Amino acid sequence: MKYFFFSLLVFLAFGCTEETVIYEVNPVTVTSNNGGKTKQKSTEQFLNVAYANLYQTALSPTKLARLTDVVNSIGDKQVAYETVIAKMMSDPNVILPPTAEMRADLPAFITETYQRFYVRNPTEAEKAWWVNYLETRTNLTAEEVYFTFATSNEYSFY
Repeated sequence: MKYFFFSLLVFLAFGCTEETVIYEVNPVTVTSNNGGKTKQKSTEQFLNVAYANLYQTALSPTKLARLTDVVNSIGDKQVAYETVIAKMMSDPNVILPPTAEMRADLPAFITETYQRFYVRNPTEAEKAWWVNYLETRTNLTAEEVYFTFATSNEYSFY
């Protein structure tokens, strides 16, 4: 019995010590995914820029008024933009690079697409991600990539 109490005393004295572990984490600055752009485009700005990027020509005032009415008639602005861009993409007059041309030089295609839609060059990480993404998804077309860029969060900002 004497050994039991001694063992219990040793256990209580040394067995229940709390170990504190401190992990050091380097501070990381997290930014929004709008490419550092802070001003959101108005509906008219978005439509004008999207039309110019896809058709390589200016949008007429009449078409701008019609498209603005379409966007304003839909409650969710993002859904409205996606609808308008999808309609534009189905137009045979939209100027898209052929998919074979896109696949021939993916890094150049990604750089040109960033410049065309975001008015900036991609970072090396962005370029590497897109090249890998397109290499592993051989069924994606230039139209689908353009749709992705034109409906992205960054495209809504300048």
